[in-house]
Amino acid sequence: MKAPIWELYFYKRETMLRKAENRDISRIAEILIFTKRTTYRPIFKNDNVSFNEMQVLNEVERLRQPNELDNLYVYDDGIVKAMVKIEDVEGKTKVSEFFVDPFFQGNGIGTKILDIIIEKSKEVFLYVLDKNERAIRFYEKMGFKYSGEKEEFLSSGFYMLKYCFVKS
Repeated sequence: MKAPIWELYFYKRETMLRKAENRDISRIAEILIFTKRTTYRPIFKNDNVSFNEMQVLNEVERLRQPNELDNLYVYDDGIVKAMVKIEDVEGKTKVSEFFVDPFFQGNGIGTKILDIIIEKSKEVFLYVLDKNERAIRFYEKMGFKYSGEKEEFLSSGFYMLKYCFVKS
């Protein structure tokens, strides 16, 4: 199977973004759980989900399943500080998961990751929760535009908004 152009670019560029490996699973699980807790608990106000349903060990077990690390990349400068899942959807690049550990947010890591993805993609899209104002500001600063498309998130009354970056 031919690797997507952006995957090849990661290796050539000598960037700190690399393909996730089995040795990264526990760190990826920590990033996912802790970032989701700090971001979404204030929005959903559901401690049962945040602290009972979302568990690092459960995430580790999920990530160990076949193909779960496919299209998953980590930002690693000696410490895995972020993760991103990138998928090809009908010739467009979908960023389906993108989390920077809360301890390292605000240090330009997210910008570096998106810059690489944008540079090697014609069109990039992602979904962001309508109440995640910090992420929306970040994506808009990076040049993403709200497409007008939205879908309700798990019958919660909150919506996932589709944001797109299209090169002109």
